[in-house]
Amino acid sequence: MLRIAMDTAGDLCSGWQKEYKIDLIPINIIHNGISYLQGIDIQYDDFYNLVEKENVIPSTSQPTPYQFVEFYKRIAKPGESILSIHVTDKLSGTMDSARQAADELREMYNIIPFDSASGTICMGMMCREARKMDRAGKSLDEILNTLESIRRKMELVFTVDTMKFARLSGRVKSIQATLASLLDIKPIIELRDGIIEIKDKVRSRNASIEKMISRLKEKVGDQPLQIAVVHAHDPLTGQDVVNEVKKTFNCVEVAFAEISISLAVHFGPGTIGLAAYPE
Repeated sequence: MLRIAMDTAGDLCSGWQKEYKIDLIPINIIHNGISYLQGIDIQYDDFYNLVEKENVIPSTSQPTPYQFVEFYKRIAKPGESILSIHVTDKLSGTMDSARQAADELREMYNIIPFDSASGTICMGMMCREARKMDRAGKSLDEILNTLESIRRKMELVFTVDTMKFARLSGRVKSIQATLASLLDIKPIIELRDGIIEIKDKVRSRNASIEKMISRLKEKVGDQPLQIAVVHAHDPLTGQDVVNEVKKTFNCVEVAFAEISISLAVHFGPGTIGLAAYPE
């Protein structure tokens, strides 16, 4: 059996982890000098309590090579293959840790670290596709070729409710983030080839969501799409976006998920995003 793994900078829809047998290695969440494992030691409610009631923004760190070694040993038997899908190495050292662990364990397992060049639900969609292909009897090379194609075609666009988190985390250029915060601007942010860029700016929440949808529409047109909507602590707005997406795009399937803590740390509650790739 092919083992499929990802780090928790990626997101999964409810039920996907069990249905597609995806193993998760947690990102470390740092608060007051103490490291917590996302999804194990710290849950969504804990994180948003820190943010909203205590006005504290934790930080993150990638799993260490040692954590990866122990993780791989736990999920696989000697001789098995592990496809390990991770957040872009342009924003995190997670891929480097995975590569170091894969090299250390090369005599025991066939471990293939795969750079998603993205994050959030894009990684979950890749894991799902890999498992579907595995169950259909496709080879590992065929699966990797398909993931490389998805990686090239994947679009990820999102908007944040506040630039405070992006500015403090350094995920967006400080000058851009500071100006956006001062002017209460809602930016449209894209991640392409692992690079985060502010592509547009508007003055209201509704306008930012409309602009996010229109930007994606300009890119993908009427192609049949695998598409996903993600939200950070704002399921009602997220569901409204799902409804609009179904009216706007040629959807093969629409996924809906909550953004992981490790991403909410950097972009804050109220973040809404769209990920899509053509079939």
